[in-house]
Amino acid sequence: MEDDRLSDLPPNIVESILTRLPIREAVKTSILSRSWRYKWASLTKLVFDDNCVDSLGDFTKDIFVNFVTRCLFLHQGPIHMFKLSTSYLQYVPDIDQWILFLSRNDIKELVLELGEGEWFRVPSCLFNCSKLTRLELVNCELDPPPTFKGFPNLRILTLHQVLVAADAIESLISSCPVLENLSLSYFDSLAMTISAPNLKYLNLEGEFKDICLENTPALVALSVAMYMTDDIAEHFEQSSSCKFVKFLGGTPLLEHLIGQIYFTKYLSIGDYPATFSITYDRLKVIELYQVSFEDMKEILVVLRLITSSPNLRELTISVSFDGTLYNVIERSLFYDFLSLLQGSSNTVASAVVTTDLDFWEEECPSDCTFGQLKSVKMTDLSCVPHELEFIKFILRNSPILETMRVSPSSYVKDKTVNMLMQLVRFRRASAQAELIFEHE
Repeated sequence: MEDDRLSDLPPNIVESILTRLPIREAVKTSILSRSWRYKWASLTKLVFDDNCVDSLGDFTKDIFVNFVTRCLFLHQGPIHMFKLSTSYLQYVPDIDQWILFLSRNDIKELVLELGEGEWFRVPSCLFNCSKLTRLELVNCELDPPPTFKGFPNLRILTLHQVLVAADAIESLISSCPVLENLSLSYFDSLAMTISAPNLKYLNLEGEFKDICLENTPALVALSVAMYMTDDIAEHFEQSSSCKFVKFLGGTPLLEHLIGQIYFTKYLSIGDYPATFSITYDRLKVIELYQVSFEDMKEILVVLRLITSSPNLRELTISVSFDGTLYNVIERSLFYDFLSLLQGSSNTVASAVVTTDLDFWEEECPSDCTFGQLKSVKMTDLSCVPHELEFIKFILRNSPILETMRVSPSSYVKDKTVNMLMQLVRFRRASAQAELIFEHE
């Protein structure tokens, strides 16, 4: 008789094969041979996602729920990772029982990504999973019980569209002593303080009223997107504390910073204390989006960031147009109007130009050098004076710069030739610096 090669495979190879199959197909391997009948039942990683749903043929919610329940009922041994990720399934009472079962089987990684609709209220038994190292929740409601003391082994926490009180999320984060990766997205009007001494990666996205990084000295990568509402805008106007210090004042190990919409606007709130100083020695990549170069405070935020980062290598900035300053004049008409002012000798034009020159002479340190900066990209430029002065400042102080990519906004197509003529005349500290003008 021929050897049964399948039955002779080492256990680690068998598990490697089974984990690469959708759970439905893994269960089907029980027909291969007698020795394979229950091999799938000892898998430590179980994934029930849309691939699993597609393989069920005539899908109904009851069929899917029964399939998951049966898999768990027949399972043998510990379950280290359980992922339920399907848009077809919203809240069903069976999920509570699944989590209860998992809490008794040494679960280490739990991912619940349910479809939009009714919020799934996470059962209290989840908070008994003391061995959790990764927790991801989507479209859930989270309410830790008063007796909850934290997840002592949790390293990754992702909450997307999760209903949770501000004090509850603060307590949850601070009670995870080894937390390294935190992602919070689509939160509404949330004001919170984050205290996580071992946190390295932080992603924030939502309508945040206020954020304070109180104890995050190990942070190396940060991405923030702040959406604006009338309520939050009013809150910002009433705030006087320096957001730059509260947010970035305690992150000296930062290596990669991504600031999405309204981030620089948020950092510009409040008066920057003259006695405060911080250097980001490890910050190599800065990406700032939707920066208003018509707001002096936002420009100061950008200057403060880059001049405090002596080892900066890559800089990306996209520009936003602040229509509040020119809401009477259409955008194209405004630039024509500005050109006329700059070509005239009246006091208004002189004031505009003088203000620009004074700002850059006063705020830009004369001895500043970006000794490691190699790549700069600026997009959606509107041809306003402060944008050009910023580019001039970068080119003049970057001795090893290799590329400066510039692309104007589609709203100022008729200004691009004049803009290009000004750019090519700017002095460059780097002989090899290439100015790339990208225009559709």
